[in-house]
Amino acid sequence: MALWTMIFRKMAKNRWLQLNLWFGLTICVALFSSMPLYSHAILQRTLIKELQQLQKDQNIYPGFVRVATSISPGERTPEQVRGMIAKADLYMDRTPERFGLDTQSYLVARSTQSFRVFPADGSERELKEINVSGSFRAFTDMEKRVRLIDGRFPDPARSDGIYEAVVTQKFIIDLKRDLEHEFVYTNKDTGEKIRVLVVGLIESGSDNAYDQFNVENYNSSFYIPFERFEQDFVQKEGKLKLSSIIWQYSLNYEQLKIDNIANFTGQSQALSNYFTMRLGIASVDIPAKMPIQSYMDKKEKLDIMLWSLYSPVMFMLAFYLYMAANLIIERQKTEISVLRSRGASRLQIMLVFTAESLILGLLALLTGPFIGVYFTKMLGAANGFLEFVQRSSLEVALNSASYKVAVAAVLGSIVLILIPAFLATRISIVGHKQQLARSSKMSFWHKTGIDLILLAISIYLLVGFNKRLDELKQLALDPNALQVDPLLFFMPALFALGCGLLLLRIYPWFIKLIYWAGRRWWTPALYSTLLQISRSSTQYLTIKVFLIMTVAMGLFSANAARTINGNMEDAIHYHVGSDIQLNIHWDNDAPPPAPAMPGAPSGGESAEDAASKPKVVTYTEPSFIKMTELAGVDKAARVFRKNDANFSASGGDSTATLYGIDTFDFGNVVWMRGGLLDHHINSYLNLIAPDPKAVLISRSIADKYQVKPGDPLSVKWSGLDYAGFTVYGIIDYWPGWSPLPVGGIPEDQDEENVRLPNLIVGNLSYIQNHLALEPYEVWVKLKEDATSKVIYEDLEKKEIPVEGLVDANQQLIRSKNDPFRLAINGVMTLGFVISMMISFFGFLLFWVLTLAGRTLQFGILRAMGISFMQVIGMLLSEQLLTSAAAIVMGVWIGNTVSDLFVPLFQLSFSASEQVPPFQIIHQLSDYVQLYSVVGVMLLIGLLVIGIRVSRMKITQALKLGEE
Repeated sequence: MALWTMIFRKMAKNRWLQLNLWFGLTICVALFSSMPLYSHAILQRTLIKELQQLQKDQNIYPGFVRVATSISPGERTPEQVRGMIAKADLYMDRTPERFGLDTQSYLVARSTQSFRVFPADGSERELKEINVSGSFRAFTDMEKRVRLIDGRFPDPARSDGIYEAVVTQKFIIDLKRDLEHEFVYTNKDTGEKIRVLVVGLIESGSDNAYDQFNVENYNSSFYIPFERFEQDFVQKEGKLKLSSIIWQYSLNYEQLKIDNIANFTGQSQALSNYFTMRLGIASVDIPAKMPIQSYMDKKEKLDIMLWSLYSPVMFMLAFYLYMAANLIIERQKTEISVLRSRGASRLQIMLVFTAESLILGLLALLTGPFIGVYFTKMLGAANGFLEFVQRSSLEVALNSASYKVAVAAVLGSIVLILIPAFLATRISIVGHKQQLARSSKMSFWHKTGIDLILLAISIYLLVGFNKRLDELKQLALDPNALQVDPLLFFMPALFALGCGLLLLRIYPWFIKLIYWAGRRWWTPALYSTLLQISRSSTQYLTIKVFLIMTVAMGLFSANAARTINGNMEDAIHYHVGSDIQLNIHWDNDAPPPAPAMPGAPSGGESAEDAASKPKVVTYTEPSFIKMTELAGVDKAARVFRKNDANFSASGGDSTATLYGIDTFDFGNVVWMRGGLLDHHINSYLNLIAPDPKAVLISRSIADKYQVKPGDPLSVKWSGLDYAGFTVYGIIDYWPGWSPLPVGGIPEDQDEENVRLPNLIVGNLSYIQNHLALEPYEVWVKLKEDATSKVIYEDLEKKEIPVEGLVDANQQLIRSKNDPFRLAINGVMTLGFVISMMISFFGFLLFWVLTLAGRTLQFGILRAMGISFMQVIGMLLSEQLLTSAAAIVMGVWIGNTVSDLFVPLFQLSFSASEQVPPFQIIHQLSDYVQLYSVVGVMLLIGLLVIGIRVSRMKITQALKLGEE
């Protein structure tokens, strides 16, 4: 009990230090616990988004579980078949329970074998000519799932032997009768008759996407009440045999959790296994399986990326904890050495510090995970770096995984905290005084050359990485083709630490140089400051390294996030070329495509077909004026693209993508990043505008065929004669065109022989007049306050037939909701905020402890006649030469680290799609925020220092026994 009393008194005495340490532990626990929470939440959102996208793109409800099977009696008796159907029904009844999802809709459909039907009042001629077959079909809750067009629904209570049925419009036309007409089927073997009365017309229709049954897929069917079908064709052997059964569930896919994915896929496979040849030939359709497979691929990549992105922040927190613990232990070294001198063992002293750490760790565990939940929600709202929107909140709930990680983080942090304490217990009171007298010795970091080691490792890995990255870009490979060591994402922190330590190895010599250069003119306060810093460089090493790391990693996070976001957006803008691309239907005289005949070769056409096919299809151009008058449109341009045009130049020929543009309109709508071309894109447009025959060519054509400006060029495509052009310029990039080889380089092909894509850009009017008039795209630039929805509504209102539409804004929205981008923006924002936060607290902690240890020095200075303002000036110059210098170093190192290591995030993109090239983006607002935080930090620090110095009592500082 006495030990605990001593521990609590000791903690109360050092409450400011313990509070800082607890703060670091809490943030550490919050960060680590947020990792599984964020990973879980973002993957959950990704899964639901994948399923929602399936419904949006393919109009398929993702919650469908559909089993269809034929009924093949074989050698089984009717009783055995009925028993197997009953077991299958029971098995399907438990489907939601097995999948762990609620049922939104459940449908069972059954059908009989097909039979030929005739009108009951048909003439002999009709009976000979009509060849219509149908079948009885029934499904549950028919009245809720279809729309009655005419007539009425069948009466399930009718018992006179006549089957009342509803049919589709197509089937009633095939039957050549109206409603309330009777049809008859006669069994040739037994002579038994089945009478059917058509009483209504139906079509598919339900207000709910999950509660639909497409009756048009089964047009040749007489739909009768399910209860009647079940009684006459399932429970007893009727006049017709049962042919097929369909079970269709609509499960609530939004309840699907990532923890239940393994069970979902397992149950899907079990369902397929159960029905395989059980009743007949079966098919199991679960649309969610493909999005889930795509999700599983993303999950592995996202897990690696999250840990990689978190690693610099973890490093910073570990460094903060070590620094805080080291500062606390430094202040208590005298107390520890006294205890050792009075007989306390190292184990006893370590038990005291362990108990303190455990108390702080338990307190951190009580609050940290809940702060982690807040971190996770903040990450989910990140729309960009330090940008937050009112996005639907992430589903965040504390789970066992987050607590396991939190406990591991606390235990690891405690070990980290106890290391300085363990080292301090080795020293006696005499050794401690000797260390104080030799405070100017070289630090352990510099003595062991850790700075050089870290730099060597970082540079070695960086060089190897850049070499492999160049290969990836040259070959235009997918990033999956490159095996990436996750340690590469940790390299920025190691490089920043090594670079910072190297600069701090040199910095004391710089201070000594300043001191030596002006030693005759420095004021006493500045003289004392320079002497203090030069002789006690080790004392300031920790805070300087800490500030360098926080500033450097904060800038790295900012630049990395800005770069990734900017390059993603640039790639979308470049590939679309403008705000919206529209493909409008053009009337033409092209013959309809011939249906594929069984056994016919798929790759060719007969001579007869080729002869009948016109060489050139004639198109009728729709009104372009209508496109310019659409609501929300600022400018519009006609852009003709022919991907398989043939060209001939300098005795060689090949294929190229041909662009036909109106130069003035094109310049008004196009998006192009600066620096991709030798001159501004408008200069090239002005170059070819005066001469209708002028064209721009890609560098691939110029290099391979030795074509230069002024040379002639001929272009055509299938069925046309060549038209002559003149080369006016050579370009490397053009909106909507990628200069990279498509699909990478085959393994059996040398890089030198790679066939690069070619491009030719000419005037649209000349191409239309001398080659052919074919459909072009309409590129649209929106007004500043207009949205895509305005154009969509106007296109629908004016009934403009759109065959294709590419919307850059919609792609940007989808990109911002991509899990990888969410992870990058969220974690980078969190890293920047935490870096600034712990930098502020670490700065205050160091200077408060430093002032507490230099009370005697300030008292002596005041007693010697140094004024209070001179002391403040001395402290200010000391901060400028330590903290401010470290911040300047951190900014330089942060920019260097960004330039060297941000390119590794190119691995997040497919190299074949990374056009325009990856470039590092620095945003001024990030530096303003950083400098603001640093300025406030220094100002508050100076204010705290001034207050503490002003409250010092000289007589107390100089009293006997102060030391």
